[in-house]
Amino acid sequence: MADTAYLDWPFLEPWHKELATSLDAWATQHVPHAHGPDVDAECRALVKSLGAAGWLRHAVGGEWGASPAIDTRAICLIRETLARHSGLADFAFAMQGLGSGAISLQGTPAQKQRYLPRVASGEAIAAFALSEPDAGSDVAAMQCAARIDGDHAVLDGEKTWISNGGIADFYVVFARTGEAPGSRGISAFIVDAGTPGFEIAERIEVIAPHPLARLRFTNCRVPLSQRIGEPGEGFKVAMRTLDVFRTSVAAAALGFARRALDEALRRATTRKMFNGVLADFQLTQAKLAQMALTIDSAALLVYRAAWQRDQGRTVTREAAMAKLAATEGAQQVIDAAVQVFGGLGVVSGQPVETLYRDIRALRIYEGASEVQQLIIARELLKDTPCETK
Repeated sequence: MADTAYLDWPFLEPWHKELATSLDAWATQHVPHAHGPDVDAECRALVKSLGAAGWLRHAVGGEWGASPAIDTRAICLIRETLARHSGLADFAFAMQGLGSGAISLQGTPAQKQRYLPRVASGEAIAAFALSEPDAGSDVAAMQCAARIDGDHAVLDGEKTWISNGGIADFYVVFARTGEAPGSRGISAFIVDAGTPGFEIAERIEVIAPHPLARLRFTNCRVPLSQRIGEPGEGFKVAMRTLDVFRTSVAAAALGFARRALDEALRRATTRKMFNGVLADFQLTQAKLAQMALTIDSAALLVYRAAWQRDQGRTVTREAAMAKLAATEGAQQVIDAAVQVFGGLGVVSGQPVETLYRDIRALRIYEGASEVQQLIIARELLKDTPCETK
């Protein structure tokens, strides 16, 4: 680690610092910075490696987790550390948590027993299936439906942009069950891979490669024992899950940004130019200073939100601020690092070029930046009296 001063901030406890330091040492030995052409195989291998080393225990709660409840600060530190080493390693860890989060939070004892031990050990890969072709940020527009037929739910419809799609062993799927209009008539179900009527309709290739797919359900019968929570409470289940992991998206962005600053510092202090080095120029120094300022500003918001959630407080506004500041800021930091590298910065496979592709999606998934702005404004207006003439 180049800069570890933030590990002494009052938001964190001594064991958090030990966790981050230990993970960094482990990742240095076990996590490759670059990946090859078979992303599916590498993602499976990373999940197994993270599970075998015990890191995935932090992604689940209960007796199979590292603590009775998921510790948001630990999740953030793990994602930030892994993201500095490898975007795919961060992805592999994050999706185990997001994909099984609903089970950790509201699953039945039987569901937890069946899935969480395998998630924590890396033996089973999880996926979270919420988005649809016409229902991304607007979850209430969901069209995938589930009708009740005896002791089964029958799912019909599609999901898209589903991370781990095609390699997951099970999917937490949200479908409209019609108990009430809009978001109040959605339920959550666990669908095992290989269930008749469930298929991978399309694999999706993106600029930062990771397993991603469009799913299709056609008369797909799922036992009602696989429903998570009560009928019609799927939206609440989804939001509770996202509340845990949204702040960690910001932490992953921090990891990308910190790696970009480290690379930029290394380049600026070694690149010879005009009888000196690039770092001798005030323009370069100003750029590096702004990068550091952006990172620390975002980090304060990230660990404030994580700390507040671990204290049991509502963090709707704080998590939105953290995600907005960290992802947008990381984009600026990484772009600046590419500029410091000059032509080398756009060469395929260079660390800053990889980071440039890695960061872009974080400004969109789990709530686009524009959605975070709406959330922040809504929370502000909620507590502001509206005066009418």
